[in-house]
Order: sequence, then structure tokens, then C-alpha cells
Amino acid sequence: MEIFYNIIIATICIAILLLYYTWRVLNWAWFSPKRLENCLRQRSLKGNPYKFLYGDLNELTKSLVEATSKPINLSDDIAQRLIPYFLNATNKNGKSSFAWLRTDPVILITDPEHVKEILTKSNVYQKQTHPNPFSKLLNYGLVCLEEDKWAKHRKIINPAFHVDKLKHMLPTFYRSCSEMISKWEEVVPVETSFELDVWPDLQKMTSQVISRTAFGSSYEEGRIVFELQQEQAAHVMDISRSIYIPGSSKLKQQ
Repeated sequence: MEIFYNIIIATICIAILLLYYTWRVLNWAWFSPKRLENCLRQRSLKGNPYKFLYGDLNELTKSLVEATSKPINLSDDIAQRLIPYFLNATNKNGKSSFAWLRTDPVILITDPEHVKEILTKSNVYQKQTHPNPFSKLLNYGLVCLEEDKWAKHRKIINPAFHVDKLKHMLPTFYRSCSEMISKWEEVVPVETSFELDVWPDLQKMTSQVISRTAFGSSYEEGRIVFELQQEQAAHVMDISRSIYIPGSSKLKQQ
């Protein structure tokens, strides 16, 4: 009889735990976003209805892939290539609108005065962090820090961007740019038109400038480091577009 009671108690405890965690997941994935959506609409903000788990993530990724797959001219609007979904959202829903990044609503700010207020009140408007804890291993720099940690790191790197130091870097900037342009002149035939993908060379030039000004070396000497950084950036982008279920990182994969 005692064993029977223990089984009943254990079953009730397990059922309570299952109900508790089921409610937490549903609240995180559905009820909380819908409450936020109602709150935003009550404040006259417009946006797409919330979609379970993904929000506007699929549409955002699709618009970005579509925009970057097309060639761009020097006279084209660069914003339409970098943030096409958010521009389309503001054109569709007005300047006072919102979008969904997974389960989180993002208010689109276009008023310069509002932008100024947000940037000057960093203690009130905190930076959003990705819920996936692995994102901290890939992207944890000045742009992600807050308050005292941000001030400490900013103080450390601020002297490197002093005007006098930047003036001393100008010869290095000029040298790297000249090398890149000379390379293009060798590739492009004289007095002819030629389509050239400049993006890899611009990346290399940026890495070359950083290597020479910060470390006194060339890009080739630190090439492996820069390649690893590019791979790291790709992982960050993959994580930013993924759906993370709280607690899933603690589950052991077999």
C-alpha cells in the first residue's frame, strides 16, 4: 500500500512539473508575444501578426537573400540591399511600426529625436541579446556590453582612435589602397570596360590596414586569423537566424 501511495505522489509531482514547464513554454512561445502585440497595437503601432516561434524571421531572411542576389549599381540605394525587410515594413505600416524577430517584437525607430534619446539613455534602453547562450562565445565585444563594462572597454580602446594617431595611420591607408588599385589596373584591360567583384579585395584591404596599423604585420602573416574571424562571423549570423528553445542547450546530444 505504501508503495502504491508513493507511485501516486510521484505521478502527481511529475504531472505538476510537466504542466508547469508546458505553461512556461507556451507562455514564452505564444501568450507573451500576443500580449506584447496587443500592447503595441493599443499604442497605434502597426505590424504583421505574430507567427508561432518564427515571427517575421522567414520573410526577413528571404528578402535579404533576394536583395543580395541581385547586382547593385553605385547609384542604387544601399539601404534597400542591407535592410530590405525593415524598409518594406516601414513603407507598408508607416514610420511607427514593429516587426518580429522570433518571439521578440522590434520597434522600428525612424524619428531622429527618438534615435538620439535612445543612444543617450543607454541605461534605460538596453541592448538586446540573443537567447542562445552560445552566441556569447561568438559575439561578445563592445557592441554587446552594457554600463560599467562598456565604459571600461570604451576607455581602453578610445586612445587608438584619437585624431593624432589616425593621422599617423594615413600613409598605411594610402599604401593599402594603392596596392589594391594597382591590382585592379593589372586585371582590367586598358581603355575597356570590365566587370570586377571588388568585395573580396575590399575585405583584404581592410584586413591589411588593421594588420599594419595595429600589429605591424601584413595581411598574409595574419591570414589564418582573419579567415577564422570570417568563419566566426558566419556562425554568428547562423545563430541569429535560428530558433532557440530555452533549456535546449543543457540537453545532452547522443
